[in-house]
Amino acid sequence: MDDRAPDAVAGRVVVDCGAVPSAERFDMWTDAVNRSFVPLRAWSSERAERSGFQGKLVAQPVGPLSVSSVAGSAVRVSRTRAEIARDDPGHIKLGVQLQGRSLIGQDGREAILMPGDFAVYDTTRPYALDFDGPFRMLVVMFPLETLRIDRARLRALTASRFSGREGVGAIASSMLRAYDATLENGTLQNRMPLSDAVLDMLTAALGERLELELDGGEEVGRRALLTRIELYIAEHLGDAELTVTEIARAHHISVRYLQKLFEGKNDTVSAWIRHRRLDATRRDLSNPTQSAQQISSIGARWGFTDATAFTRAFRTRFGITPSEYRAQTLTVAH
Repeated sequence: MDDRAPDAVAGRVVVDCGAVPSAERFDMWTDAVNRSFVPLRAWSSERAERSGFQGKLVAQPVGPLSVSSVAGSAVRVSRTRAEIARDDPGHIKLGVQLQGRSLIGQDGREAILMPGDFAVYDTTRPYALDFDGPFRMLVVMFPLETLRIDRARLRALTASRFSGREGVGAIASSMLRAYDATLENGTLQNRMPLSDAVLDMLTAALGERLELELDGGEEVGRRALLTRIELYIAEHLGDAELTVTEIARAHHISVRYLQKLFEGKNDTVSAWIRHRRLDATRRDLSNPTQSAQQISSIGARWGFTDATAFTRAFRTRFGITPSEYRAQTLTVAH
């Protein structure tokens, strides 16, 4: 029996264990979780709990993200070195506690998540999640390359609690919980701007934590400075006058040192800014609410004052002109 029932929304899958005999529910839920994410192990401590297990999974792609709402009875889920050896896509996962509570552990840290809280964890290393009662969690899985923070810096934050009630974490949590509502009712659209918004907000939350909590050592200071610079660039991305010199001056460093900070990204500062601007124009071009905006106006909004140069840069990065991209994405949306 195929327990992954496709929905009317492209790629959406709904698995409801309540539709099968109780003896099959736990195995059905475990299989669904394994197929939707990466190979995992699941335990339910008591036989009675296994036989009475209640579980549901709703999953859907959103751009490069895999977004899932996972619910169940008390259970422990872990990814050991054995599962990693079976399949290691190198993805990152973000878990937002929606109901109940969980204990997440990775890299020698543990964090208790209450509703609204979230944490990130890395599928390339062992981790575990313990749910001590009925729960529901929104899980977003994505390639590391879509996040503007490298794996070394991210490792300092895995299995750390981000509060859903304060700071940038509260904003990120609120947005993600809104995604959950649309995922559940089948109205979440598979659109690039939605995935970009999640990644931008997560980057901001991680950057805030890196700046506030990491201390000690030249390398840690360098990484924190780079994160602050990335966030500064994001805030001033639409300023056509944004220059390498201005960025260096704003952070009280030399242009040479600024360029050196970006060597680890295998990019120059100017190229990195250009890529972020092109990503922003791509989001706007695929947004139906901006379909009446001239393409040159969208380019200018993100710092491309020369329409010809904008078209050339867009085609170089994405292999298609802005007008062709808009036509394709808006046609798919309708």
